[in-house]
Amino acid sequence: MRHLFLALLFCCVFMFSNAQKASDSIHKLDEVILSDVKLKRYSNGYKVTVLNDSVIRKNGNSLTDLLRFNTNIYFKENGYGMVSSPSFRGTNASQTAVVWNGININSQLNGQVDFNLLSTSNYNNVTIRNGGGSVQYGSGAIGGSIHLANTLNFDKHSDHNIRLDYGSYDTKRASYNASFSNEKLAINVGATYLDSDNDYKILGTDRKNENGAFKNLDLNFNLGYLVSNKDILKIYYQSFYSDRAFSSTLLAPSNSKYETEDYRAMVEWRHLHKTYTSTLKVAYLSEIFKYFENRDLDNYSKGRATTYLIKHRFEKHLTEAITFNVITDYAYINAEGNSFDDPTRNAFSATAIFSHALNDKLNYNLNIRKDIISDFESPFVASADFRYQLLSFYALKLNASKNFRVPTFNDLYWNPGGNLDLKPEESYQIDLGHQFNFKNSEVKFNAFYIKTSNLIQWRPNAETGYWNPVNVANSSQYGLELEASVRKQLNENHKFLLSSSYAYTIANDDDKDQSLFYVPKHKINASLAYDFKALQCFYQHLINGEVQIIGGDLRGYNVANLGVDYRLNNNGKLKYTLGLRVNNIYNKYYENVALRPMPNRNYNLNLNLNF
Repeated sequence: MRHLFLALLFCCVFMFSNAQKASDSIHKLDEVILSDVKLKRYSNGYKVTVLNDSVIRKNGNSLTDLLRFNTNIYFKENGYGMVSSPSFRGTNASQTAVVWNGININSQLNGQVDFNLLSTSNYNNVTIRNGGGSVQYGSGAIGGSIHLANTLNFDKHSDHNIRLDYGSYDTKRASYNASFSNEKLAINVGATYLDSDNDYKILGTDRKNENGAFKNLDLNFNLGYLVSNKDILKIYYQSFYSDRAFSSTLLAPSNSKYETEDYRAMVEWRHLHKTYTSTLKVAYLSEIFKYFENRDLDNYSKGRATTYLIKHRFEKHLTEAITFNVITDYAYINAEGNSFDDPTRNAFSATAIFSHALNDKLNYNLNIRKDIISDFESPFVASADFRYQLLSFYALKLNASKNFRVPTFNDLYWNPGGNLDLKPEESYQIDLGHQFNFKNSEVKFNAFYIKTSNLIQWRPNAETGYWNPVNVANSSQYGLELEASVRKQLNENHKFLLSSSYAYTIANDDDKDQSLFYVPKHKINASLAYDFKALQCFYQHLINGEVQIIGGDLRGYNVANLGVDYRLNNNGKLKYTLGLRVNNIYNKYYENVALRPMPNRNYNLNLNLNF
């Protein structure tokens, strides 16, 4: 099916490129180079952080590395490179939405995204939107959402980048990215391969990480074609392959492994008019896994979920200050595997967004959404946000929302253990933000409160002996977030960038009157970058507070990275840069290493070629 779908995509490109001619007058509108318009236009009252190319290159192996050192999100990682799940503002992994070019890609099987199965090399930017976003981005956007974008630029250019890395534990990485366009056609392609024995020495012992090897392959293709001065065709495609062992603990050996395949393809047609914009998206998403209890045998359990999605957005400019959006989408989802009997789901949603700029200083958005899902009732959700520019350097932001998370196929149909009587989680949230922008600095301060009911948890069943998901818990999270950055340029040769963030988070199980597991009360990030002519240096430091687990607490940890890049040749058509990364240059883990092995210091040498 996926091969037929790809063939249809390329047929569409051929037919449209031959059937219509573009006008000589091309409108260079924002929509031409931004895939997720809602994120830019309708998040004025939210805290939004954009990580650009230069930041991505510093932590480029996985999305876990990138977000751990550059955001307030905490990650629970079962050994380096293994399963990685986030806690965003004290919520769990299923309450963080990952959005790929405007489409929610959270797993239909478990509701989560493994952040070690997302490479950052093939994205132009990664954006973090703090706060509830279920109205615009669907199920799971309770703590926040992570947005992965492939932008298409129609300015005439031809750029190529090749990166080769080699590091400790026989880690090999190779990537190729190319972008080229004229005034009518823009194409991005990317390929990244990562392979590591991952047999680092375990801190505090004389043992190595056993059964921890992994290899990943990520392929991307993105195309944009200006059919006319009013019509734009876009095609996005991504496939990700992973084969990784599951690391042993110090108390329990392991010989298991996990293979995954993810395919994502989407066609987008956008029609631009003076007073309205119409956008149609047709998408195909597939996730496949195989789990081998013994990697040396050909016995495995498997699962697969496939999603067919059609989505339409109609944006009407009622006046220069007022915009009204209607978004409708329909998804057909089916699954198959050893642990459930081919379940299916039909899901329809309708969203309305009203945006009003009262004047140059004050604007607000009102949003409502209703989902109709075949296998259970879904709640009505709504949100509102506003931004008021009180002073030239100070903006006040406020947002409030009702959000939801639907039970996944595993929750409902897993055999044995699934529960067909589950209700969707419902969550209420309010967020107050202050943003200060000066000439060379920026400060963001946010306070938030989240209240969630019908929280789905898997718990042991004394009668059956199996674990079952049940709506048993009510939770609350509240806290403070502070971000600050300062840029300083002494002269043409000396440039400094200092950035830091701090998060204070309290997360409680209200029914048991105790803290939720794996939520650090304190998390601090700090980084310093320095440029001197052809030399670029950076230092990153992460302090993660203790977290509560079953039976006690895990003490926090303290880790730092150092990187140096030197542009050997920055003139002419070919430019090349040599870089050195020293990860865990300062490494003080307090966690109980009997649970998961922690890595020692490691080195990575890379060569970047640009032409």
